[in-house]
Amino acid sequence: MSDLNTLTIADARDKLRAGDITSVDLTKDCLEQIEAAGVLGAFVHNTPDLALQQAEAADQRQKSGDAPAMCGIPLGIKDLYCTKGVPTQAASRILEGFRPEYESTVTANLFAAGSVMLGKLNMDEFAMGSSNETSVYGNAVNPWRRGNDDAALTPGGSSGGSAAAVSADLCLAATGTDTGGSIRQPAAFTGTTGIKPTYGRCSRWGIVAFASSLDQAGPITKSVRDAAIMLEAMCGHDPKDSTSADLPVPDFEAMLSGDIKGKIIGIPAEYRMDGMPDEIEKLWSQGTEMLKDAGAVIRDISLPHFKYALPAYYVIAPAEASSNLARYDGVRYGHRAGLEAGDGITEMYEKTRAEGFGAEVQRRVMIGTYVLSAGFYDAYYNRARKVRSLIKRDFEDVFAAGVDAILTPATPSAAFGLGEMTDADPVQMFLNDVFTVTVNLAGLPGISVPTGLDRQGLPLGLQLIGRPWEEGDLLNCAYALEQAAGFVAKPGKWW
Repeated sequence: MSDLNTLTIADARDKLRAGDITSVDLTKDCLEQIEAAGVLGAFVHNTPDLALQQAEAADQRQKSGDAPAMCGIPLGIKDLYCTKGVPTQAASRILEGFRPEYESTVTANLFAAGSVMLGKLNMDEFAMGSSNETSVYGNAVNPWRRGNDDAALTPGGSSGGSAAAVSADLCLAATGTDTGGSIRQPAAFTGTTGIKPTYGRCSRWGIVAFASSLDQAGPITKSVRDAAIMLEAMCGHDPKDSTSADLPVPDFEAMLSGDIKGKIIGIPAEYRMDGMPDEIEKLWSQGTEMLKDAGAVIRDISLPHFKYALPAYYVIAPAEASSNLARYDGVRYGHRAGLEAGDGITEMYEKTRAEGFGAEVQRRVMIGTYVLSAGFYDAYYNRARKVRSLIKRDFEDVFAAGVDAILTPATPSAAFGLGEMTDADPVQMFLNDVFTVTVNLAGLPGISVPTGLDRQGLPLGLQLIGRPWEEGDLLNCAYALEQAAGFVAKPGKWW
C-alpha cells in the first residue's frame, strides 16, 4: 500500500490495530518522503535507524495487544526538544554538537506510548521568530504556493519545520512549542491543526527554554481528532517541572462528539482591527455562522486590555529569554569561539555569544537585558507584568459570565513570502502574533483550525480559545468548526 504517509493518526492507528499495515512500512514511506523533500528544509537531523528500530518495537507491541493510540505513529520532533543521543540545537550555532544525555518528558511520554521519531525539525533560533527565517539550518519552506506563483512562502514560526512537515505529509504529526503563537500561527499558514494547551498541562522539562512563564508544548496534526489523540499522550504531571499541573489527563478523543448545542461562543470586539484584510474578516464571520448553525449561542464580548498584549509580551518574553540564554557561555557545551593570546574569560564570553547567537536572538537578549536593568525594571518589566494580570482578568471575567470558548482569527494574513518581512521594521514581524499572544499571557488553551482559502489559494485558520484545563471541551468546539468548514485542501506537490 503506497501513500501511507498521507494517513491521519486516527486512520493509521486503526489500520495498525487491524493488522492491515505495519509501523515499519509506514515509517519507511515517511522516510522516503523526507529524503525527497529536502528543498522544504523541514527535517534538519534525520534519525532513520532509530525510527526503524522504534517501528519494529511498535509492531511487536501491536501483536501483543498492548498498543496505545500513538503506538507505531511516525512523528517529527521540533529541534527544541532534548532527545537522548540525537543533536538538539534549538536551530542555533551556539548549541552545535550538543547531544543530550537525557530525554525531554514530552518525547519520553510519546516514546513510552510507542511513537516513532523520524528526526528533528527546523525552527526559528531558540523559538524566536514568526517565519522560520532565523534558523542556523536555513529557512523552512511552506509546501503551499500562491496560485501559479513560484515564490517561496514562510510556513510560519517558530514551529515552521513542524508545520511544513505535517502539511507536506512527511510525517503523520509533529511536536511544536508555543510561546506567543508558535504552534497556532504556523498551523494557520499551512492548513494544519495546532493546539497550545493550558500552561502546565505539558511538562517543559527537557525543552530548551525561551520564556519560561509562556512556553508550552503541543502537537501540530492533520485534524482535530489527531490533535486530541496526540495531546493526551504528551500530557501528564511531571515532578521535574515545578509548573507542571498535577491533574488527571482526560481522554480527549472520547470528548469529540461535535455537539456544541447551547455552548456560548464569545466574539471579542477588540480583535476587529484597523487594516484587517477583508478575507480574514469574512472568514471570521463565516466561522461564527458555522458555530451558530451547529447550535452554539454567539455572544459579543469585550477584552479591553487586548491592545496592550503585544507590547507587554515583547517586554516579558525578551526579559525571560535574556535570563534563560545567559547559560550559553561556551564553557559547558556547544560552540566556543577561538581565542587569541591575552584574551580572558570576558572576551571568550563576548566572542562566543556574538558568534553563536543570530541577529534576532541578539536583539531580544539586548531588549530583555535593558528592561530588566536597574533603571528600567519598574518602567518596563513590572508594568508589563501588571498589564499581563489585567489581560488574564479580562478572560476570567468573560469565562465567569458563562462563555465557553472565544472565536478569533488565528493570523492577520495568509502566509507571506520568505524575505518579504526580514528587511522591514522588526515590529512588522512581531505583528504576526497579535491574535495569539494573549493566550500565552493568560496561560489559556488555544487551537488553530484550518477553515478556508484566500483568493490566492492559501490556507487561512480560525482560533478558538478555551477555559483553563478544559482542552477536551475546546477540542470538541474545534471539531464542530472543522466538520462545518469541511477543509480538505492540500498543497500541490512541487518539491
